[in-house]
Amino acid sequence: MKPNRMLQWLAVAALVFGLLTIVSGGRVLFGGAQARAEAGNIVPFVLWFNFVAGFVYVAAGAALLSAWRGGARLALLLAASTVLVCVAFIAHVVSGGAYEMRTVGALSIRAAFWIVIATLALRAAKATSVRS
Repeated sequence: MKPNRMLQWLAVAALVFGLLTIVSGGRVLFGGAQARAEAGNIVPFVLWFNFVAGFVYVAAGAALLSAWRGGARLALLLAASTVLVCVAFIAHVVSGGAYEMRTVGALSIRAAFWIVIATLALRAAKATSVRS
């Protein structure tokens, strides 16, 4: 897979986003009562998903930067799993569960981000396999 310039920039963004996600999620998960209180009404399954996904963001970003074909599949996995977490989060909210509005925004941004990257990466992989 030959990465295009836009995909390379998004891969770098994924690496940075992943590292920031690991740090912020880890702070809330392992930082004690004050960190949890500052986070507000966390939704535990969303928090744990985001924290674990941060490591996969880094792997996907590195894979895309190195033009490894599996990077497109990792991006697709992240897009699909983030959308599934969004659906579960919506169910949580509809059933009256507590949440923060910033979680709505963060999940929306994460889903859109990975849908865009997956789309571009899969197109790049397809274009390369057609030319080969």
